[in-house]
Amino acid sequence: MLKPASRLGAVALSLVLSAPVLAAEPSAETVVATVNGVDIKLGHMIALRESLPPQYLQLDDETLFNGILDQIIQQAALAEVAEAGKRDELFLDNQRRSYLAGTTLEKTAASAVTDEAVQSLYDEKYANTDPGNEYNAAHILVSTEEEAKAIKAELDGGADFAVIAKEKSTDRGSAEAGGDLGWFGVGMMVKPFEDAVLAMEAGTVSDPVQSDFGWHLIKLNETRAATAPTIEDVRAELEGELQGDAVEAKVTELTEAAKVEKMVEGIDPAILKNTALIDN
Repeated sequence: MLKPASRLGAVALSLVLSAPVLAAEPSAETVVATVNGVDIKLGHMIALRESLPPQYLQLDDETLFNGILDQIIQQAALAEVAEAGKRDELFLDNQRRSYLAGTTLEKTAASAVTDEAVQSLYDEKYANTDPGNEYNAAHILVSTEEEAKAIKAELDGGADFAVIAKEKSTDRGSAEAGGDLGWFGVGMMVKPFEDAVLAMEAGTVSDPVQSDFGWHLIKLNETRAATAPTIEDVRAELEGELQGDAVEAKVTELTEAAKVEKMVEGIDPAILKNTALIDN
């Protein structure tokens, strides 16, 4: 018979042995399956999920998990027996290089957008500049100068601009509204049209003005001082410009810093059409 102290030790040992073993917290290195001895890891599944089109991400978690795992298992089984040729290896080289280059540019673009950078660019483009004027105008567009002159004579004789625009303007989008173009600022219209508007007084109709679209008769309805957009109005534009500039700078920086040697002397550029070179 065990002594009391020995019995306590035995009880403690039995509790330790009978307690459930807690699984380690899953990580990217957690093996979720093997295919012919090759590990498939949780990280592989997460990476594949990241590349899926949005419609697949609407599936419930369990369905998506099982679907991704099955797909990787199938791919692993198929890839194992694949006989990769020169074309395949070259394609994979290009694909890997393209992917890694893309990740560099994505990180560059993401890091370029900060509240401070957006505010600074906004101040440069809008807050510290004169927004100028905006113009409200209508037009009648026709194909020949002769027709434009004849319509101008009608207008000078008292004809209604909106009525003629509806009847005769070839710009059917604005014609239905009597030729109305709404409000616009500098740089929004083709230059001959803009130049004519800038020289006009409100309430007047221009002589025929030629542009790439035809011949315009322009009625300037009103002019007003433009107001600068708020930072939220143009945030997407500002972020896009910051990202574009950062990406362009990064490409230039790394390309110029790289040791590049081109050995293409004597190679006919047309050789790229010779796919037989990579078929063996």
